[in-house]
Amino acid sequence: MITVRFTYLTGVKRPLFHNARLAGSWNGWSETPMQAIVGDDGCPAFTAIVTFEDSRAGEHHDWGVRLDAPGAPNAWGINLEVHDAYRQDRHRHVVLPDAGRALDARYHFTYCRRLGAQKTYRIAGALPQSLDDAEAGAELRFAVWAPHATQVDAVFGCIDNGYIADDGTGIDTSAPEVVLRRTTDGIWESAPVGPFDELVGAPYMFRIVTAEGATVYRTDVFSRWQIGRGSANPRGGRWDGDAKALDGSVSCSVIVDQDVVREAFEPAPYNPKQIADDEFWAIELTPGVHVPSRVEDLVIYEMHVGALGYPESGPGTLAHAMALLDYLVDLGVNAVELLPLSEFSGNFSWGYGDTHHFVVESSAGGRDKYKHFVRECHRRGIAVIQDVVYNHFDNSADRAEWQYDSALPENNVYYWYERRSGDYASPDGGYLDNGSSGYTPRFWEEHVRQLFISSAVEFVEEFHVDGLRVDLTQAIHRDNALHANGAPVASANLYGQKFLREWSRTLKLVRPSAMLIAEDHTGWDAVTRTPNAGGLGFDATWLADFYHQLVGDSDMAGGAARLLRDAGFGGDGPLRMQQFAGALHRTQFGHVAYHESHDEAGNAGGSLRTSRVAVNDAPLAGSTRTYAEARCRVAAGLAILSAATPMFFMGEEIVAQKLYRYDNTGEAKEDLFGERAGAGARMFRYYQDLIRLRLANPAARSPALDVIHANDDGRVIAFTRRHAGNDLLVIASFANFPYGDGYILRTDESRLPSGAWRETFNSDSALYGGDNVGNYGAAIPAAGGRIEVRIPAKGLLVFQRV
Repeated sequence: MITVRFTYLTGVKRPLFHNARLAGSWNGWSETPMQAIVGDDGCPAFTAIVTFEDSRAGEHHDWGVRLDAPGAPNAWGINLEVHDAYRQDRHRHVVLPDAGRALDARYHFTYCRRLGAQKTYRIAGALPQSLDDAEAGAELRFAVWAPHATQVDAVFGCIDNGYIADDGTGIDTSAPEVVLRRTTDGIWESAPVGPFDELVGAPYMFRIVTAEGATVYRTDVFSRWQIGRGSANPRGGRWDGDAKALDGSVSCSVIVDQDVVREAFEPAPYNPKQIADDEFWAIELTPGVHVPSRVEDLVIYEMHVGALGYPESGPGTLAHAMALLDYLVDLGVNAVELLPLSEFSGNFSWGYGDTHHFVVESSAGGRDKYKHFVRECHRRGIAVIQDVVYNHFDNSADRAEWQYDSALPENNVYYWYERRSGDYASPDGGYLDNGSSGYTPRFWEEHVRQLFISSAVEFVEEFHVDGLRVDLTQAIHRDNALHANGAPVASANLYGQKFLREWSRTLKLVRPSAMLIAEDHTGWDAVTRTPNAGGLGFDATWLADFYHQLVGDSDMAGGAARLLRDAGFGGDGPLRMQQFAGALHRTQFGHVAYHESHDEAGNAGGSLRTSRVAVNDAPLAGSTRTYAEARCRVAAGLAILSAATPMFFMGEEIVAQKLYRYDNTGEAKEDLFGERAGAGARMFRYYQDLIRLRLANPAARSPALDVIHANDDGRVIAFTRRHAGNDLLVIASFANFPYGDGYILRTDESRLPSGAWRETFNSDSALYGGDNVGNYGAAIPAAGGRIEVRIPAKGLLVFQRV
């Protein structure tokens, strides 16, 4: 008889799945119950043995697993698609061995515990039910994907050094070298090595003999910690030997116990107390305090941790972010979105280009402090959205992804390369560009897709983040082109789509409430359709066009309405309110809208902070500041009261003015606390009240929005927000003069319900620095689609139907 053991390994410590059943083509896909076990990685797994007659040797069969997942009973458990750009089937393939032989067919739902320096257990029983069946405690196992390598060893670095040079200098010669053996799929694994607990904290690298016979030292791309929180790269000769000064993208990886966390945010320098992860998260929530779990319920504060810490000159840290949390509670936002914090080159960066996707950047504080930050956010009812980058790697990944096990371009395993290097006049011609800032990752490799997918699962599972925002997804699914001549590469786009489907599908299986946001400017409706309906599975996309139409300072705005920029010139000519109305209308359809973001403030030519756009980059003083703040209040109100999920970049609430760029973060730091108590106090109060209105009124959170009036010459726009008989009317004006004698607004009667309307919010209130021009709470009649109201100069009003 032929015996095949099918094993489904989750790679996740939490018991996510139950009632697993094996299904395969050998019996018409009928289901066979699988035994729940614990894998040698210490995570839940399932197994089943199927026997076949010897006569069936050599047969090809497909198989998969059906199981009960969180919120999804009877789900198909194979999250990855087949290796074909044009197919979306999800199954595994097996070829039956020779007569009398046995085969072990394994599927890894994630690689969270498969590659890198991981715990492994010697399981005593054939079908272990728990880690109680382990013969001893956890041991260390190394595993790395290096398909072109001819030899792989793990070598330990000196604990006081943290760096192994290209010639091997820095290896701890007193520690044994660990030999790895080639297994399947280009993966090399070691035998179990000594007690895991005794090796935690040890620095290591992989010594690889490449396909060309060269010996190179590579970091562990699946590591959980990289030594150093500085920017020193010893290859450049600018290193004094201090391990702390190292750039983590080139230094040694470190063995980490993923199942414990330091109890204190700022631990004692020696022997800090550690507690189990489960114990740490047991006090994550505050009774009666709700953490939002739907994108449409959020008001997002976009934060760059590195730009915190005024007036300190170095990069901001998670300690500064922790210190800001009560400020954010006072402001009223219920979500914070962090610029990328996975390991990146240097220590003063936006983070959009990573080398180690499982590592939280050491210069920001590292993995334990990140967990503390997330927990403190949740205790205050603030959801955490983490930016992640998959469209390119760090451009300085020469000890990480770049040429990991071969110098031949077509064997550069983490990067997409078309055909052979000899086919091009220049060897770099076969790489793909994708409209981002680096070469396209090799999405057709399942191992590369699993790198990104599993790192996302780590954020959701180990760090408890509530959602992820993916950088420039169109670079993944649409814009891939050959570096040699710019010719589009359709298969790369299709594999990019495959990856995004697998990514979103996996995260929704792990946590159905995970909020998935795409920075996507294509307008392709499939981005927010589910994978089962042919989509990519995101909950929302950034609506950059809304920003360009509303603010428009960026050179990328092109022919957009650019309302704030044009108003900032100070004239009284027409503004393109009707054109902006189109963008306002589109906020209804699964978007995040913003009047400022990190990109728009600092990544495009012509970009300024909103306050400076509002007065054509004039210094803010006296009446100029008054004009700027009034116009900024209108812009913020239009974004926050739109039908999209509102977001704004840090500092808008205190009238941030400093030039903010990706390369000047230190100089761009704003005194958030000082300005809140000083010159920015009125704007902070305005944001508080505006956010409170958004979150408290069901109509303001409704997906329904109807633009009922847009007057270019008068610079006025009006729209309704309606929900279950609760009706709001929002009127905004960029006119430099008030409509003190009344402004007549006409529309179809069905679009403006008749009855009395009362002004409930006025951006021109003296509380916010305005002139108190308005309607003073009077009940204003509307009939036949007509209403007459007083509108302040540069003002925004909200009326409630009574």
